[in-house]
Amino acid sequence: MLLWTRRSKVLLWTVFAVLFAGIVLAPLVMIVLASLADGWSGVLPDSLTVAHYAEGLSGETFASLSVSVQTGVIASAAALVLGTWAALAAESAPRGVRRFADTVFHLPIAVPSVVLGLALLVAFSKPPLLLNGTRWIVLVGHLMILLPFSYSTVSAAVSRMDPSLAQAAASLGAGPARVLFRVRLPVLLPSMSASASLALAMSMGELGATMMLFPPDWRTLPASVFALTDRGQVFLASASTVLLLLVTLLGVLALGLVRGRAAHR
Repeated sequence: MLLWTRRSKVLLWTVFAVLFAGIVLAPLVMIVLASLADGWSGVLPDSLTVAHYAEGLSGETFASLSVSVQTGVIASAAALVLGTWAALAAESAPRGVRRFADTVFHLPIAVPSVVLGLALLVAFSKPPLLLNGTRWIVLVGHLMILLPFSYSTVSAAVSRMDPSLAQAAASLGAGPARVLFRVRLPVLLPSMSASASLALAMSMGELGATMMLFPPDWRTLPASVFALTDRGQVFLASASTVLLLLVTLLGVLALGLVRGRAAHR
């Protein structure tokens, strides 16, 4: 819908500002206030402290943050590699095979993450592939959740890529590997960076499947936040949540810089 009058534009921005403030900004402000609260008996905290952040950056909470970072980096990198490979392979496949690949790679989206976690527990709880109780089952769970988004993001970019670039390189004598690494992947780099950003953010905040899968020595920060909230430690849980948001934002911003440079090239 096009808005031509000044009054309609002001009204639209006002409605957007109210909705954004109530749905997005207000919860974030409350979490930040709770992370700094030393006590809370009224509308606002009674006093402020940074002790919860100090506790969040030490002990089990910091270990969980480290586990989340490692899980996010490994799972998003694996999803990016596999998703890019699948998108490039499906491009040259027959239409029936391409449709089948699209269905298979998008299937995890239709399954709730808790159900996916239960399925992995059942599948990998007995030999010959016993992963239950290890960190690897958590990584596999995150990979399955991230892979559909990585595949769809890169696949959309592959479908828009001009095939004449690869054809021109091949006509000049470049082999398939050289065409892939010097022509096709550089063109896809912005979409690959966007895919990695989305995968990292999703992995850092994933809870459903993780709660079903994590062993005692590989507990991510969202699982720790859930446990802290369940024990009534809301202030420490809020501080841990803010730390998780900051680390995730730094990772996404770093990948955004890569995407910006790739688009400029």
